Amino acid sequence: MTELRRLRHAVAEEQDTIWTILQQAIQKRKEEGSEQWQDGYPNPEVIANDIEKNYAYVCVDEDDVILGYVALIFDIEPAYENIEGHWLTERPYAGIHRLAVNQEPYVKGIATWMMKAVEPICKELGYYSIKVDTNFDNIGMLRVFEKLDYVYCGEVYFRGAARKAFEKRLD
Repeated sequence: MTELRRLRHAVAEEQDTIWTILQQAIQKRKEEGSEQWQDGYPNPEVIANDIEKNYAYVCVDEDDVILGYVALIFDIEPAYENIEGHWLTERPYAGIHRLAVNQEPYVKGIATWMMKAVEPICKELGYYSIKVDTNFDNIGMLRVFEKLDYVYCGEVYFRGAARKAFEKRLD
């Protein structure tokens, strides 16, 4: 992690900015021909819930401009209980959802940086496993998972649609 970026909890006053970033991601997925995030999820209520439950993190630059958003969740993800495949571990894990990168300004590598930045947070809180999922056609996220040594474990289902599920052990 560079000194010019940091990952911190989001605050309620940043909800509109976070929603704008997620809308950019929703539009980008649509332009790429994906069905992911085209069903009204995520939405402002999801962001408000993330902030309220302390799941919401933002990547900011030296001027506190938000470059990206991610929900880092330490509760059980019900969809992960019914994987078609096998997780690497059965222990407590951190779940990553709703990762989105600001397109204005767009900074290359922010998604990878955020995925790395959550690792020390997880370890500090005693979680040595991260579980994630994405749509089969989300090439950008699939590349990030591969680059950071996430292991494909099978498929999980959200709102009736299959997602590729990955896990990374942190020990």
